[in-house]
Amino acid sequence: MAQQFRVCNDVRIHFYKTLAASDILSIRREMVKTAEDSAVTAQESYNVGQSNRPQVRRANVVLQRARLDVLAAENAYNQAFRTLSTLVGVPLCMGMVEGALESTCPVMSFEEAYGRLLAESPQLAAARAKLAVDQATVARENVQWVPDIVVRGGAGYNFEAEETTAVAGVAFDVPLFDRNQGTVRQAQADYARQRQEIERVELELRNRLAMIYQQYLTGMQHAQEYAEVILPELKAAYRELLESYKERRVDWPDVLMAQHDYFDARLTQVDNLLHARTQEVLIYGYLLHDGLMAAPDITPPGHIDSVPKPR
Repeated sequence: MAQQFRVCNDVRIHFYKTLAASDILSIRREMVKTAEDSAVTAQESYNVGQSNRPQVRRANVVLQRARLDVLAAENAYNQAFRTLSTLVGVPLCMGMVEGALESTCPVMSFEEAYGRLLAESPQLAAARAKLAVDQATVARENVQWVPDIVVRGGAGYNFEAEETTAVAGVAFDVPLFDRNQGTVRQAQADYARQRQEIERVELELRNRLAMIYQQYLTGMQHAQEYAEVILPELKAAYRELLESYKERRVDWPDVLMAQHDYFDARLTQVDNLLHARTQEVLIYGYLLHDGLMAAPDITPPGHIDSVPKPR
């Protein structure tokens, strides 16, 4: 079950990474158009004597950097898509993914997340199952020394006396000194160790959850603030400057700067949403990931084979 969650969580996380890479690519392509407008504006201003040659060169450099950012975003999207295809385990043709980065789940409190983790974590379930096995082993080893009653019997033929014979016997295996003390104590030690192991796993999960929950809550708070305040304000500022430019009250570079700020905020919002969704998947998926790693050994440490006197 833990390995299933690792695989499923990785698929979900990389789906959101691919979706975020797609959104970033779209924004970068829009920013190239803005850079092209800026370069054209700088050239026209230079033609009418309103700007100098270094300003034109600077605008061209900004345009080329924007084009390089698009190439980098395309490469990042292709890499994310290939990784997603690898985790799914099915060859997929390069294409686009559809979905939304915005979370539809309510923000979970730390106490709720930790309580759910303690109640349903596959790692804790495995540790508790091992404790039950160790408890049964202690009970078995405590009675392992009880002597067995061995009954033997059989028939045969005595050729010298030329007569049929029979034999019967009862044997008692009484260990006067061997009462399986060593194995009993080792089984008890395994049981005591496993009880502490459960507590250790609980503390480890709480520690990991504390770090992941902090990142999850920060991402959700940033995403909410950007969605409700920052992005609407920047978009409104850009529209107002655009209207002012149409009325010849501001210069065109001011409009381009406002548009660039709006695009930068959109890129930041994509990062916020991706960060929040990634941590959300881990919280709902019991903090399990790395689905391509081999599953741990089924036989837990300290296992006693189910045979008489295993040690």
